[in-house]
Amino acid sequence: MLNKDMDTITAAREGLKNREYSSLELTKSYIELMESNRHLNAFITETPDIALKRAEESDVRRAKGAELGSMDGIPIAIKDLFCTEGVGTTAGSRILENFIPPYESTVTQNLRNAGAVMLGKTNMDEFAMGSANVTSYFGPVKNAWRSSGQKDLVPGGSSGGSAAAVSAGLAVGSIGSDTGGSIRQPASFCGIVGMKPTYGRCSRWGMVAFASSLDQAGPMTKSVRDAAIMLQSMASFDLKDSTSVKSVIPNFELALTSNIKGLRVGIPKEYRLDGLSEEIKQLWQRGVDWLTQAGAIPVEISLPHTKYALPTYYIVAPAEASSNLARYDGVRYGLRETGQSLDEMYENTRGAGFGEEVRRRIMIGTYVLSAGYYDAYYVKAMKLRTLILQDFQEAFKSVDIMLTPTAPSAAFASSEKMDDPIQMYMNDVFTVPASLAGLPAMSIPSGLSDEGLPLGLHLIAKPFDEETLFRFGGVMEEAADFNGNPPCFGI
Repeated sequence: MLNKDMDTITAAREGLKNREYSSLELTKSYIELMESNRHLNAFITETPDIALKRAEESDVRRAKGAELGSMDGIPIAIKDLFCTEGVGTTAGSRILENFIPPYESTVTQNLRNAGAVMLGKTNMDEFAMGSANVTSYFGPVKNAWRSSGQKDLVPGGSSGGSAAAVSAGLAVGSIGSDTGGSIRQPASFCGIVGMKPTYGRCSRWGMVAFASSLDQAGPMTKSVRDAAIMLQSMASFDLKDSTSVKSVIPNFELALTSNIKGLRVGIPKEYRLDGLSEEIKQLWQRGVDWLTQAGAIPVEISLPHTKYALPTYYIVAPAEASSNLARYDGVRYGLRETGQSLDEMYENTRGAGFGEEVRRRIMIGTYVLSAGYYDAYYVKAMKLRTLILQDFQEAFKSVDIMLTPTAPSAAFASSEKMDDPIQMYMNDVFTVPASLAGLPAMSIPSGLSDEGLPLGLHLIAKPFDEETLFRFGGVMEEAADFNGNPPCFGI
């Protein structure tokens, strides 16, 4: 088993470069850790044979002195929302339980081209709909962290399997998807770095769609530098994705200069919610102090339409989900239930194939798009989305970045909030606004709660200014000096 100092992409890359171990040895170690931590239910599909084959190929390239990719030989996990050629892709749903795509998503192909080794496909909330990773058809994911009462905790969602895998040391890094906070919130709950790039920075081709105007792939890693390395391999312009943006891709790792002197940090006053816990307020203030000590200038700003962000999101996202999920009808692929008529077959298939939360959101989305309600709900929500974006645009005229909490609490017990969808939706209150505006954002582990659980702070940058995001993230990571590992941490 490898030294715990080798659990980051940065360290593993150096270890492989210095021939301290081979990719095959590294990969075998992580396969053993996956197998011994199956109780976390972090993976839906393990792919050890593929992992070992790709690790061997990496070792051959290295031995021959061939050109190596930026992720060459590094074992990673893939959220089961990304199509992987010849390997099941379920989106956490029964309706896709037996779906094996004949093609590879652009993001996973980019990582494969960079030499990354796929360990398996991680568990997730069904069709990425959830904030606790309890809606998966394949069972809930457990957070590797435990409360003082030793209760099982949720890892956050929807990328909870990816977050739990990295947190527990079952993969060096992972990719997740973020629609309203599905990378950043579980990263906060699990004590890792979670980064959502600008909408359009990473191709959505080959991702199973939830809400097309919001979904974005991103890295989940142990460190900010790791996130920069991983994003470098993931990002690309893609003609197959009409929302992909042709933009210069800088060297993200070079952005970690530790120099933020004179840059202005916006502190949105509207994020000081009524009832926000004292420990979250104190953590937020510590974050402001860290950046101030590093030479940045805190500035109070206003994002007046923030209070409408959550209801706007829960109209726009279900509306798009209702449209996207209409394709799962039992005719072309996936589950098919029998019926006495075509309509009955549709009904039986969708009723059996979709879980409760997915059905709830489809119904909400269908309702707000229906005749008589489209103008009252969907059109109004889209107008508010524009106002939320304009708030950010105006604020960014006077600041370089924004700092907020990532989530209103630490991870909670899997038995809590399950019967109250509104309480579940509130977990995304700090992350949704940046998603609606398509902005890059990152959660950095920044402290522990009173119960000894991870808490994250959240940075939001201008569109396609991931460099500033990584620069501030590196400074905050160094100041926070978060060294916590969950009890079951494997390496």
